[in-house]
Amino acid sequence: MPKVLKKSGVREVAEGVNVGSEFYDALDERAQDLIRRAVERARENGRKTVKARDV
Repeated sequence: MPKVLKKSGVREVAEGVNVGSEFYDALDERAQDLIRRAVERARENGRKTVKARDV
């Protein structure tokens, strides 16, 4: 599965601290899971569009 998050964006938000390489993988995995759950919720509600409320 492709990476969802960009390392530069993560580093920007985590200002002032170093970010370990394993953090990127764990965070990306969590983001992918969140997206999958949002897609499932949208489908359960008969929509083909994922919206903020699905998160």
